[in-house]
Amino acid sequence: MCGRYTLRVPAAEIGRLFGLPEEQTALLAQRLHPRFNIAPTQQVPAVRRRRENGREAAWLRWGLVPSRARDPSPGGRMIHARAETAAEKPVFRSAFRRRRCLVPADGWYEWEKHGRERLPWFFHLRSAELFAIAGLWERWRPAEGGGGSLETLALLTTDAPPRAAAIHPRMPVILPEEAWETWLDPETPPAAVQEWLRPWPAEDLEALPVRRTVNSARRDDPSCLEPDPEREAPWACGG
Repeated sequence: MCGRYTLRVPAAEIGRLFGLPEEQTALLAQRLHPRFNIAPTQQVPAVRRRRENGREAAWLRWGLVPSRARDPSPGGRMIHARAETAAEKPVFRSAFRRRRCLVPADGWYEWEKHGRERLPWFFHLRSAELFAIAGLWERWRPAEGGGGSLETLALLTTDAPPRAAAIHPRMPVILPEEAWETWLDPETPPAAVQEWLRPWPAEDLEALPVRRTVNSARRDDPSCLEPDPEREAPWACGG
């Protein structure tokens, strides 16, 4: 489901891979620092299309608040959108049509149910490369017109490949680089992006059992990624 994720690379690497203009990369660098346990309701970096074309970096709160909501409280619950239904579901439909974004990440966590315990696993590409999660964003303003606007996002999820599904049945939608421009373009109809909303190839994924340190959203340091010596070694999801 991807209830937490990581982003540990410098802004320059994000700017290069995502094709950000130099001034956008510089703005990103002002706020970016290595993150080992990004959690819902936090501000996270995303890449989206600018009105005058090109791409920009934006800081969005994780947890989508629909533009017509009376208040921003629903955002704490809507951190995900199912790829299979987002285009039709009223709460996500408008964002799916016109406000799609890319969320840079280099890994994510899932929790395996083991009796009464929830045991964390860290998933990443076997290449250890940076990747893009498909996201939807919205802009919410108070009905009375007072105060500023709030920009929020939800991450798209899809079915996990079989071995990974033994830990959790869902995973984030990882978009290949060749799909990024199509995904970001608001003129692209929803039907044209559906083909990209599929599980990432299992043979390209690896899972690592990590310590329970990551269970606390207050912890955000390298200890979150320390291997759990009481559980099996890393394994390839396609193995």
